[in-house]
Amino acid sequence: MALGTPKSGTVISSKSGRAFPIGVVASEDEGTFSRGGDRAGEASSISRDPDIPENSSSTSSVTVTTQVGSLLRQTPGISVLTELLEIDPYTLPRSERIDYLAALERQSSWLQAAMQRAIVAVAGDEPSRADEIWGGVDEAEREDVATALRLSGSTAQSRIDIARTLVNHLPNTCSALSTGEISPAHATVIARETASAIRDGLAPLAIHLIEEKALSHAEFHTPSQVANKVRSTLAKFAPEDFENAVTTARDTRRVSCYRESDGMSTIVAILPAEDAQLVMAAIESFVLLDSREGADRDLSSSDNPDWTRNSDLDSAAPRDGRSMDMKRADALTAIASWALARNADDVRPHRRPITINVTIDLPTLMGLSENPGQLAGYGAIPASLARSLAAEGKWRRFITDPTTGALLDFGRESYEPPQALVDFLLARDRTCRFPGCRAPARLGDLDHAQSWESGGETSAQNLGALCRRHHRLKTHGGWQLKSESDGSCLWTSPHGKEYIVPARDIQEAV
Repeated sequence: MALGTPKSGTVISSKSGRAFPIGVVASEDEGTFSRGGDRAGEASSISRDPDIPENSSSTSSVTVTTQVGSLLRQTPGISVLTELLEIDPYTLPRSERIDYLAALERQSSWLQAAMQRAIVAVAGDEPSRADEIWGGVDEAEREDVATALRLSGSTAQSRIDIARTLVNHLPNTCSALSTGEISPAHATVIARETASAIRDGLAPLAIHLIEEKALSHAEFHTPSQVANKVRSTLAKFAPEDFENAVTTARDTRRVSCYRESDGMSTIVAILPAEDAQLVMAAIESFVLLDSREGADRDLSSSDNPDWTRNSDLDSAAPRDGRSMDMKRADALTAIASWALARNADDVRPHRRPITINVTIDLPTLMGLSENPGQLAGYGAIPASLARSLAAEGKWRRFITDPTTGALLDFGRESYEPPQALVDFLLARDRTCRFPGCRAPARLGDLDHAQSWESGGETSAQNLGALCRRHHRLKTHGGWQLKSESDGSCLWTSPHGKEYIVPARDIQEAV
C-alpha cells in the first residue's frame, strides 16, 4: 500500500499507489481494492435469507441492505457509527450481517486511532525519567493510564509504547487505522515490531519502506502474518540493527501466569529461543524417563517376562490415558515441585516458606457443604479439589466477618509486625493493594499507610501489602493512601484523581 496520508473517502491501490474514491474498484491492470459486498460501487446484492421471516417487508430489507453497503464504503466517523448503531443486525440477510460486522470493525479502528492520540496526550511524546534515584521511566504516566483505564501497570506501559510509536513515527499506519483500512491488531503489531529499530535510530527512509510493505501485506493477511513480514523485512534492510534488537529483546524475558476458567491457568514463558529449546528438552527428557520407569515397574510385576523381548521399551509401556501434551504439563509441574521442595528451607519471604495457600470454610472441609474453596493467586476451585489439597496441608485459623467475609482486625504496638499479624495481612490482601495490580502479597512489602514516623500504628488497619514499585510510588511519587480497618483503601493520584480498592471477601478471587 503506497504511503502518504490518504484523502478522506479514498483508498490506495497496493500496486500502483493511485488513489481511488471509496467504493470504486480499480481496473485489473491497476490492482484491485474491495470490501466485503462491494461490487464496483453498487449496492450489495440481496438474497433471501432463511433467518428472515417470509412476511418481512422486502422494501424495508432492501433499504437496510443498501444502507449497510453504503456505510461500509464510507470513511469512518461519528455520523456513520450513529447510523450503524440504529440498525438491528438480526434484521439483515446473512451476507449483509457480515458486511455490518466489517463496517463496525472499521469504526473500531477509527476510535482506536483517536485512542492512540489520547494516550500520548496523557503520557507525553517521549518517555519521562525521574530525577530521583528511586524513580523509573514513565513511573507516574504509566499509573495515570493504568488507573484511568483499569489496566495493570505493565499493560498500560505497553499501550503507551505502542501509541508513541504510532503517533510519532508511523503516520501512514495511523492514517490507515483512522480510515478503517487496517484493524487495531494490525496497527499494534506494526508498531511493536518496528519499535526497537526506531528506538535504535534506523534511518527514516528504511522505516518508511518497512511500513509500506507492512501496510501492503496487511490488506490480505492476519496480524501474525504481518508481524512476520515486518521482522523479515527489517532483517533484510538492517541486519545489524536486527541483531542488536535480538540482543536487546533478551532483557524482556519473563514468565507470567494468567487465570483461565474451569480451574485452569496459563503459564507463558517469554524466553530466548535457545533457552526455550532447553526447557522443552528437559520436559521431553522427564517424560521419557517417566515412561521408562513406568514400563520397568510393569515388567517387574508381569507374569510373562518374555512379553517385551526384542521390542522397544517405550512401545511396551502400558497406556495410562494421558496424551503427550498432558505428560509434558505433568512433567513441568513435577520439575517445579522438586525445585520448590529443595529450596523450602532457604527461601522464606515474610519469615514463612513459599507455600500454595487454599482457603476453605469449615463445613465444606468436613463434607457438610459444597462451597467452592479459594486457591491463592487463582480464585474459586471445586470443593472436592479444595478438600484434596487441604488434606495434605498445614492449617492456620482465621476468623472472618460473617456479613462481609473480610478478615477481622486486631492491633499491634511495634514497628516490626509480629508473625501473626504478617500472616493475617498476607491472607487478607493476597495481592498488592494498588488499583489493578496483581503482584502476590507474599513477594511484596508490608507498608504503613500512615508512616511510622508520622504516628502511624503497626496494625491491620494501617498496614497492607504493596509491591516494591507501588511502595516506591507511594513513598516518593506523590500518591497518597488512606487505609481502612477492613483492608479497603483509597488512593489519590498526584493530579487529585481518587481510586477506591474495596475490601476483599476471603472467599472471592482478586
